[in-house]
Amino acid sequence: MLDSLKLDKLELITRAKITEQGLLIPKHLLADTAEVEIRQAYNVLLIVPIVDKDPILHLGTQPIIEDVSDASVNHDQYLYRP
Repeated sequence: MLDSLKLDKLELITRAKITEQGLLIPKHLLADTAEVEIRQAYNVLLIVPIVDKDPILHLGTQPIIEDVSDASVNHDQYLYRP
């Protein structure tokens, strides 16, 4: 990922001092984010917001809208019926 990321093209948002306790990131830069992941590669720290409800995790939980109990077994029959 970092290979394709042009680090020299990123906009400088702010500078911050590192204290004995660590680094304080201004809240306005985090928007409404409640939790973040901090990743490190080479000399780069990447702060990634954690999204509470990732829609991909729910993909396929209700694939059939109709009242069908055997859709996983007979899916071809339901998809391609005349």
